[in-house]
Amino acid sequence: MRFLFVGDSMTIGCPGDFTWRYRMWCHLETSLPGRYEIVGPRTALYDPAAGAPVSHDYAAPAFPPAARRHLAGWGEGWLHMAPLIGPAVAESRADVLLVSLGLIDLGFYTDAEQTAASVRAFVEGARAANPRVRMVCLPVIPNIRARDDAAFAAEVDRFNALLAKAVADLDTAASPLLLAAVPDTYDIRTDTYDGTHPGPAGEHKLAAAFADALHGAWELGARYGLRAEAPYAP
Repeated sequence: MRFLFVGDSMTIGCPGDFTWRYRMWCHLETSLPGRYEIVGPRTALYDPAAGAPVSHDYAAPAFPPAARRHLAGWGEGWLHMAPLIGPAVAESRADVLLVSLGLIDLGFYTDAEQTAASVRAFVEGARAANPRVRMVCLPVIPNIRARDDAAFAAEVDRFNALLAKAVADLDTAASPLLLAAVPDTYDIRTDTYDGTHPGPAGEHKLAAAFADALHGAWELGARYGLRAEAPYAP
């Protein structure tokens, strides 16, 4: 089974990050050993000093190059990924998409309704490449802008409701869609390093959101457990 991580700055990460992708890899190593592959056209972290995704300075040296593959980009949202997902799925032959997008769209490019339209275009593009692709989508998670800007917080809430509707509308038996749950305990004070981007605790919680959704809905892997990661990282 081939997994493709799709996301924005919270998924690509910066030099020195473990990334939630790494946490998910650790989980898959223990829950689906030998039965999965991580795929995607990119492997790098975003380097703010260079202003480009050119770093490979992951915090975990044990993270193998093949498992670092992804389709994530700093400043990229549903709007940007919609035209990219079809070719990425076709090239990688991805079976399951783990998608964390939306904050960038709402913050800089599109309103809730327009962002929801990008979600639908994304799903259409992915299915054109693989009619049986599965997708797990994470709503926009807590962030500092939503905490400090009531109007933006309302827009996030509006989009998350529209995302849930899109997932329900577009879900099919052949190509199921699933909405992951925002972690109840997610706290931007302790789970991020700047109010938006996840630190180690937040990385674990994002990986758990996807892992628990996969296990609960489709019996893929197991529920997320921190002890399973002990051989790889703190």
